[in-house]
Amino acid sequence: MQAFHEVTFPLDVALGASGGPERRTDVVLLGSGREERNARWAHSRRRYDAGYGVKSLAGLQAVVAFFEERRGRLHGFRFRDRLDHASSQPGAAPSPADQPIGTGDGETSGFALAKTYGLGPGAYVRPIAKPVAGTVRVAVAGVETAAFTLDATTGLVTLAAPPPDGAAVTAGFLFDVPVRFDTDRLDVNLTSFAAGEIPSIPLVEIRV
Repeated sequence: MQAFHEVTFPLDVALGASGGPERRTDVVLLGSGREERNARWAHSRRRYDAGYGVKSLAGLQAVVAFFEERRGRLHGFRFRDRLDHASSQPGAAPSPADQPIGTGDGETSGFALAKTYGLGPGAYVRPIAKPVAGTVRVAVAGVETAAFTLDATTGLVTLAAPPPDGAAVTAGFLFDVPVRFDTDRLDVNLTSFAAGEIPSIPLVEIRV
């Protein structure tokens, strides 16, 4: 049965992976020379090649075992993106004021974690579905609170009491990317690997 496994891809390998966000945009060239552009995806999709992070035979064996446990492309899992895995600015620890996740109305107590990129009307809000348990900090109207529960499998924060009307709800956290292997076959030549050839281990982000 298809499922998402709440396990993390080997961190030592993930830290050396290459990749990043991908978008899908249709571009139509008009007779006037102008362009019409349309975004087909509301959210970007990340792709990685974890082969760049394999530096030893032990690391390669760990990836093969992980691949077998996930049954190739069948089951999803967590992946730590070295470039983008925190709510805070690079080099800073997450703080409860990092990211806006909602505004109180006196009734709502559940808020989904998100990370905002950019400012103003063009800012992109990315849903965060796989926060790292134990790293999430929450503030209401600028005051940190511990009176909340977290569903680390969905990214939903539930406050013990609904925030008052107009109160800003913010959060800080570390997070993983939900991915799967983008192949059902790992083709590794040990002779070439010993000579420095990098195996291809493609991963692709999934929606959960």
